[in-house]
Amino acid sequence: MVLVVGTVVVGAVVWRFGRGLSVGAVVAVAALCQVPGLTQAPITSTDAYRYVWDGRVQLSGHSPYARVPLDDSLAQLRDPVLFPGLSPSEKSGVTEQTPKNPVDDPRTRINRPFVPTIYPPVAQAYFTVVALFTPWSAGTLGLQIAAALLAIALAWLLAVQNPRWAALWGWSPIVAMEASNAAHVDVLAALLVTAAVILTARRPKLAAVLLGAAGSVKLLPLLLLPAFRGRRPIVAIGTFLASYVPHVLAVGTLVLGFLPGYLNQEGFDDGSSRSAILALLLPPEARQVAAAVLALALAALAFHRTRRDPIALTCCWLYGAALLIATPTYPWYGLPLIALAALARRPEWIAVPLASYLAYASFGHDTRQGLIYLAAAVIVVTAITIRHQLVAKSGLTTAPLPANTGERDETHRPRNLGRAR
Repeated sequence: MVLVVGTVVVGAVVWRFGRGLSVGAVVAVAALCQVPGLTQAPITSTDAYRYVWDGRVQLSGHSPYARVPLDDSLAQLRDPVLFPGLSPSEKSGVTEQTPKNPVDDPRTRINRPFVPTIYPPVAQAYFTVVALFTPWSAGTLGLQIAAALLAIALAWLLAVQNPRWAALWGWSPIVAMEASNAAHVDVLAALLVTAAVILTARRPKLAAVLLGAAGSVKLLPLLLLPAFRGRRPIVAIGTFLASYVPHVLAVGTLVLGFLPGYLNQEGFDDGSSRSAILALLLPPEARQVAAAVLALALAALAFHRTRRDPIALTCCWLYGAALLIATPTYPWYGLPLIALAALARRPEWIAVPLASYLAYASFGHDTRQGLIYLAAAVIVVTAITIRHQLVAKSGLTTAPLPANTGERDETHRPRNLGRAR
């Protein structure tokens, strides 16, 4: 609830006093917002411990796709921070390379220690670089600092486009929680996605490479492919696939790690525990079909609208709508959406990651989660409807911003109402 109130307060401050903000002021406050999270261990999840482990395993010359954290062949990599209940000299009792059991183990802080990693290659490269500069005794602190720096860098990138709207990202309590504290890799995905959208007009090939790299951090950014025209989707997919080549050569089909099992466990494969809004109306078997139809319709609409709308706006509603269809219960999945909402100047979409926090706190209560996400969808649709009505009543249209942003300004100019008599 504190995050909800904090986000509303930030939005109100930005709306009331944001016009006079400078790039330096936005970045400075964004940096200050990241400081508290560095003072304690991750709160919202234990993902950062897995990141630390994956980076450490790669530095040792092994693959986190092929070996599980409790594998005794990696016992020399254990330390009291990651394995408070299991020393390097003790046997874990795990004999299989990829056991079926995905549950946690009290001997380690790493989640799902019986299965290999799920994170794609660019994320793995990031983990490895951070691990190279982080002493084992620091635990997750190196990743927390790295995530904070990425969040600040993204605040600067957005502020260069427009300082006022950049504050929605830089000053967001959600970003502060999930970057400097939880160190979620979604911050890197958000930075790459935002850079791709900004560069798409001037450097289309580089933008496509960045989008593919974002997909190789977390798969969700690949949902934005329909918004990128021409050969850019091909380049993005090529970049994504190329990132896997070194790992395929090293471990073959094991390169998928626990990803298929994770998708099954989280309900992404059949929609049984996802699509909470659709679950209010449909049984599980119909939910998957409805979600697929909606996703295809959104992709087609995005492909059509990107010919006339700014790409930032298309990416914003496409990503946000995808989250409303899938309704993940992990709030950090919404970090790229916050950045896109700031870039597209559509703050109503921040209701979606806020809803995911409330859904996260309501885990196990499916109907409640569905109603929470439904409320977020109502907020988004209401804001869009009001905006369109205001534009229609005033007889105004949006004026374009410079081409490098791919956005439109909030200022308006009158339509041609005919010759004056």
